[in-house]
Amino acid sequence: MRIALVNPISRRNQGYHTVGSFIPQLGLQVLAERTPEGHQVDIIDEIFGPEYTDNQLVKNGYDLVGITAYTSGATRTYEIAAMCRAAGIPTIMGGPHASACPEEVGAHVDSVATGECDVLWPKIVEDASKGRLQPRYFGVALPDLEKTGLGRAEQHLQPVNGKYDVSAIQTSRGCPVGCEYCSVTKFNGAPIRRRRIEDVLKEWNETPQRFLFVVDDNFFGVGEKHAEWAKEMLREIIKRGKKRLWFSQTTINMGDDPEGLELAYKAGCRGMLVGFETFNRESLKDYSKGINRKNLDRYRELIAGFHKAGIAVFGGFIIGSDHDTPETASETLLTAVRMGIDIIQVTNLTPLPGTKMFDRFKEEGRLRATEYPVDWERYSFTETVYHPKRMTAEQLDEAIYEVRHAAARQSWVIKRAFRTLVKTRSLTTALFVYGMNQGWKRMAKIQAPKDAERYGIAPTSSARFQRVLESFRLHLRGHDLEAV
Repeated sequence: MRIALVNPISRRNQGYHTVGSFIPQLGLQVLAERTPEGHQVDIIDEIFGPEYTDNQLVKNGYDLVGITAYTSGATRTYEIAAMCRAAGIPTIMGGPHASACPEEVGAHVDSVATGECDVLWPKIVEDASKGRLQPRYFGVALPDLEKTGLGRAEQHLQPVNGKYDVSAIQTSRGCPVGCEYCSVTKFNGAPIRRRRIEDVLKEWNETPQRFLFVVDDNFFGVGEKHAEWAKEMLREIIKRGKKRLWFSQTTINMGDDPEGLELAYKAGCRGMLVGFETFNRESLKDYSKGINRKNLDRYRELIAGFHKAGIAVFGGFIIGSDHDTPETASETLLTAVRMGIDIIQVTNLTPLPGTKMFDRFKEEGRLRATEYPVDWERYSFTETVYHPKRMTAEQLDEAIYEVRHAAARQSWVIKRAFRTLVKTRSLTTALFVYGMNQGWKRMAKIQAPKDAERYGIAPTSSARFQRVLESFRLHLRGHDLEAV
């Protein structure tokens, strides 16, 4: 058979998916690796645009189309599935949204796969090749990655409609934190399941790119056992791995482990995405983010721990909790600047289906984007799809709109990189920060016309925007190193 594996992207948010680099949809490369011999696999990734899908997908003789999608891509998935079904091409969908809404998905595709599909995929391919694709496939209990050897990706397989300039690799799955707004724990489980270090090392050495995204949801974990495994893997990468630069995702507690941070830097790590979410203790409680509440008073100290090791901190923040006001977005951004966070991402709180937050907001009647499936593309972390308690949805959108554009100015990009160089004493880390912030600037520029049309104002016309900009000028002056 000839198989197409597709990563659909919401048309509403083209531009948000290529911040600085073209990063692989790792799940598709994992399925390609799991495909039995005798079948050809093509990846179509719409981070390169929808044109190939629209113009070539049904013309290229595919026998099966597999689609994985987050919630924001579900609307686009159904468009693609309709094209394929009209042409007589069987379609199957998996991924987080399919697992959260299998009945809905089943109305648009020929088959639905729920849960992790590594084990299922060879059976799915076999059934499709014999013309007996089943309407539903259920993922087995979360597989032991160490015993099974699962998790490896076909690193050399590039999309037919573009080329990735970064490689992605996974060393573990699962996250024990269980945040109210996050679907990872439900989809991948609470226990952190590790791959065999030898398997990770082999894939690490074979991957074609010099820069990697280690896509683990929680690289360092939250306890001593997790940390020791991560450090052992880092030691092996230092001893036997090819020289790579990389970044990953972790929790703030890693800043309290100098040995782990030193090993990570020596192994090539130049940045860690840390989900700070908020500086409000009550919001952290609502989010079930206990590890952050525990360390809230030590944020600056823990950030300094990353910097001392030479590693940049990529801070993720969510605005829109029941305690937030229209001023929270700018206050959060400025506090993050003062604490020395190198790269700052501010997004709208988004209750995704399959999460405790979605169920709670639905029960409380607070969801406002409910014309499904059309409205699923609005669940993209860039738009308020529910009714906040202390402001309107429109006020929250405008506040984030303003800080997004304020933080994307060229002066911010250059001076943040300089601050990173001073604090980490690492040129490669500073260049990583420059590239990422340049990507956010580019993203804001792409999105600006859509935002201006949506809000009816240019960001520079807002008094609050001007106040934020002036605060940036104060805190980015050359003599103000400690405040930044």
